[in-house]
Amino acid sequence: MNNVIRFASACAMVVAAASNAWADKLTIATEGAYPPFNYVDSDNTLHGFDVDITLALCERMKAECTLVAQDWDGIIAGLMAKKYDAIVASMIVNEERKQKIAFTHHYYRTPLSIAVPKDSPITDAQSDFKGKVVGAQSAATQSIYAEEHYKDADLKLYPTLDEANSELANERVDVVIADKFPLLEWVNKTGKDCCKIIGDVDGTMADAAIAVRQQDTELRERFNKALDEIVADGTYKKISSKYFDFDIY
Repeated sequence: MNNVIRFASACAMVVAAASNAWADKLTIATEGAYPPFNYVDSDNTLHGFDVDITLALCERMKAECTLVAQDWDGIIAGLMAKKYDAIVASMIVNEERKQKIAFTHHYYRTPLSIAVPKDSPITDAQSDFKGKVVGAQSAATQSIYAEEHYKDADLKLYPTLDEANSELANERVDVVIADKFPLLEWVNKTGKDCCKIIGDVDGTMADAAIAVRQQDTELRERFNKALDEIVADGTYKKISSKYFDFDIY
């Protein structure tokens, strides 16, 4: 994500304060390349489920928040370097990440799914894809899973899921493994003429949560409290229904 988009996004996504006496200011990173959760639209600003959830949480916490777009490969390093205060970017909780950063309660859950070209002979999402070319986003849970389980496949990693999907559409990979909901979004829109999802990968249901630095326990609990509140009062459901016609919580 280049600096022009990052700067434009940051300027456009400042949450309006109810008064000038808000308790604090937070900078929150998202990726900006993971629709429908976070993406940069034609107006050069950030949009998506992650963005709307962030704005609702900041309003509830009475915090003035600025959202910035950050390339996925460096998003955890940026948090630890204090470039921003939190990450709301559909990050899946896993043990490796918990060694470096802390997570809030989940704000949605997702399994991994498998997409293939429409004319592919591959029909089993539980396959080990021996001899096949498998595409995945690098430094993501899908690439971690693929590296551990598809040892006899030719694994190709890409900076963004869009790039992996494009390779599938152009038949340069045989399979893409990814979180279900962004993969479904792509198949139903951009990839509807070329590709299909053949199923979810058993045992991969996982939590997506907000990431903060390990020492920022007070901030984590503020996010947790705000999450609980927007779920309880229907705000979460209202936001979710803009993007999904099924429950992702």
